Amino acid sequence: MLARRTKPALRTLAVVVVFASAAVGCGDGSDSSSGGGGSSVSARIEAVNKAMRETSFSATGTTTAFVGATQKMSWDPKQGFRMEVGGTPQTEGGSMYCKDGKNYISAPLFAATLAEKGQQITVPSNLADRYVSSDTGGDCTSYFAVSSDGQFAPDKDTTIGSTKAQAIQVSAGVGEDVYFISPESPNYVLKQETSQNGRTSSTTFGDFGAKMTISMPSDDKTMTMDEFRSAVGAG
Repeated sequence: MLARRTKPALRTLAVVVVFASAAVGCGDGSDSSSGGGGSSVSARIEAVNKAMRETSFSATGTTTAFVGATQKMSWDPKQGFRMEVGGTPQTEGGSMYCKDGKNYISAPLFAATLAEKGQQITVPSNLADRYVSSDTGGDCTSYFAVSSDGQFAPDKDTTIGSTKAQAIQVSAGVGEDVYFISPESPNYVLKQETSQNGRTSSTTFGDFGAKMTISMPSDDKTMTMDEFRSAVGAG
């Protein structure tokens, strides 16, 4: 059951998935420094985010949210976003979806995320296949968009496969994301490397433009935050 000391936090907690590939910083996108091709970093980031927003893709890699965990992501502009997390006992079979600004996170994975924050709860067996829903306060592209705080990092430029990739680095506090983007249009993210609180992860993107099948959880498999709170005894 949910410990008494965690009740206030759970009442106000938004479903912000800490393992998502969202940028660690945010800014106004006004930087005008230049990198490869003479383009300002803000223009490059805008082009990257537009291309990724409008194109289906998949991604596989690791995550800083759980030690030893893996993640698989899929995105389709019309069907939405899906992330599957596994590789560790607490995350095995966990999944999360997002469409039209609404999140759906599997109850066990939600519990595992809360446990990482020091909030221990027990998910009843009858909720093992249910999803907790919550509004994102934005849109689903925040899970993979490059922050407008990004800066060119020419010392980190590299080659991914046979493609030269330009590095854009985003730093905030104890976290850092480095996005490796294709040098020519369409400007896709090819790889992302993240460090956060002493943990590191690496995710590779591909299948750009491929046909995807992403279906949101059915209504009978979803529950509101209030319903989840009640079910785990949070009052």
